[in-house]
Amino acid sequence: MTTFKLASRVRSQEVNENGGVLEREKGTQMDRFDMDRVGKIQELRRNFRLISIIGFTAVLMCTWEAILFTASYILPNGGLAGMIWMYLVSLVGFSTVILSMAEMASMAATSGGQYHWVSEFSPRSCQKFLSYITGWLCVLGWQVNISSGSYLVALQLQGIILLNDGSYSAQPWHATLMIIAVAAVAILFNTFFASKLPLIEGIMLFIHIIGFIAVLTLFWVFSPRQDAEIVFTQFTNAYGWPTQGLACLVGIIGPIYSLLGPDSAVHMAEEIQDASRVLPLGMIWTLIINGITGFLMVITFAFAITDIDSALSPSYNFTYIDTLYNATQNKAGTSIVAMLITMMCLCSTISNVATASRQMYAFARDAGLPFSRFLSRVHPRWNIPLNALSISFVITCLLSLINLGSSVAFNAIVSLTVGAILSSYIISISSLALRKLRKDYPLPPARWSLGVYGLPLNIAAVAFLIVVYVFTFFPLAVPVEADSMNWSSLIYGVVVIFAVIYFVLHGRKVYNGPVVLVKPIHNGTE
Repeated sequence: MTTFKLASRVRSQEVNENGGVLEREKGTQMDRFDMDRVGKIQELRRNFRLISIIGFTAVLMCTWEAILFTASYILPNGGLAGMIWMYLVSLVGFSTVILSMAEMASMAATSGGQYHWVSEFSPRSCQKFLSYITGWLCVLGWQVNISSGSYLVALQLQGIILLNDGSYSAQPWHATLMIIAVAAVAILFNTFFASKLPLIEGIMLFIHIIGFIAVLTLFWVFSPRQDAEIVFTQFTNAYGWPTQGLACLVGIIGPIYSLLGPDSAVHMAEEIQDASRVLPLGMIWTLIINGITGFLMVITFAFAITDIDSALSPSYNFTYIDTLYNATQNKAGTSIVAMLITMMCLCSTISNVATASRQMYAFARDAGLPFSRFLSRVHPRWNIPLNALSISFVITCLLSLINLGSSVAFNAIVSLTVGAILSSYIISISSLALRKLRKDYPLPPARWSLGVYGLPLNIAAVAFLIVVYVFTFFPLAVPVEADSMNWSSLIYGVVVIFAVIYFVLHGRKVYNGPVVLVKPIHNGTE
C-alpha cells in the first residue's frame, strides 16, 4: 500500500511539472465522484466558487443592462406597457426554466450541459440522435452569441461617438472592425488572464450591482416622469400586426434576450469547486439578483420615456442613450453612463467566450464535431481549451463579415442566438420530464432537488419555451419584405439540416453520446 501511494505521488508530481491540473485544483471529493460517475477526466482547474460563478452568470446575462439596449425590440411591438408586462411574463416563465436546469445541473454537473442531460435522461431509443442535435444547437447558439454580444458593444460605441460628434457617419465596416476588436479582447481575457477570471467575475458582479444603483438613481433624479396610466396600460403596435397581443408576443425577444443564458454556469461546471451544490445555488441567486434588478429597471426606464414616438427612432442607435441625454442634457455624463453599460456588455461577451469554448470543448470531447480531437485538446500549461477558444474567435470574425453585406442579416443573429439556445432548453427539460413520467429507470441523485414540484415546473417550462420559440423567428414588422425579414430561421434550418446529414453520414459512427460512459444508478445510488 505504501509503495502504491508513493508511486501515485510521483506520477502526480510528473503531471504537475509537465502541465496538468494540480491536486488542489481538482475539487472536492464530491466533484471527483461526479466526474467519475459520468466517466470524465478532470482536465480543467476548479477555481470558481459561489460568488465568482454568480458573477459569471449574472454578468453574462446582464439583465438590467440588456433591458436598456434591447428596448428597440419591444417598444414598437408592445410599447411601454408591453415592455413591463412582457418582462414579467418572461421572468415568471424563465424562472421555471432556470429551476428545472438547476436541478439537472445538480444531477449531472458537467460542461456538456444540455446535450449530456438529453443523452442521459431521454428515452434510449432516441437519446443518441437527440443528444447529437442538442449539442449542435448549443454550439450554434453560444457561438453566434459571441457575435451578437460583440455587435451590441460595437453599436453602443457608435452611438456614443454620434452623441459627441454629429459629423460622424457610421459605416458597416466600422462595426465589423469593432466586432473583431471586442472578440479579440474577450479572447485575451480568456487566455492570458484565464486563471484570474474568477476574480474578474467577482469584481464585475460588484460593478454590475453598483452600476445598477447609479443608473437607476440617475433616471429617477433627472428624468421627467411619464404618466403612470400610460406606463402600465398603453400598448403600442407600430409595425402593423393584426392584434396588440400578437405584437407583444413578437416583441418578447427583447425581454427573453435579457434573461437568456442561465446555462452558461453549467458549461463551466468542471471549473467549479463542489459543483453539484454550488452550481444550482449560483443559478438561483442569479435569477434572484438579475430578476429583481431587471424588474426595477424596466419600470424605471418606462417612466423615463416621455415621448414614445421619439423612442422608436433614436438618434444615437439606442433609446436609452437618447433618454439619458434628454434627462441630463449633458453629453459627458451621458457618455460615461453609456460607457458603463457598454463595458458591462463587453464583460458579458468575455463570459460568453468562456461558455462557448467550454461547450464546444465538451461536445468535441464526446466526438460530436468535425476535428473533435483538435477541438477537445486542453493546453497542458494553461489548462484551458485553447483550440476551441481560437476557433470561436475565427467563427466570430467570419460572422462579422456578414455585416458588410447586410446589417439586416447580421441583426438576425440575435434571434438566432435565442432560437438555438431555447431549442436546447426545450429538448433537455422535455427529456427530464418524460423520464419522471415514465419512471422506467431512476434519475441520478441531486443535492439540489425540486422534489414533488419538479414535474409540474418542468412541464410549465416546456410549455412556456415552445410559445417563445415560435415567436423567436417572427419578423419584427409586416408586411414582410427582404429588408425586414428575420433570416435567422434560414440560418437555423441550414445548420440543423447540416447536422442531421453529418450525423447520418459520419456522426452516428463515431458519436455514442456521453451516456455510454455514465455509471448505472441503482435505487438512487451508484
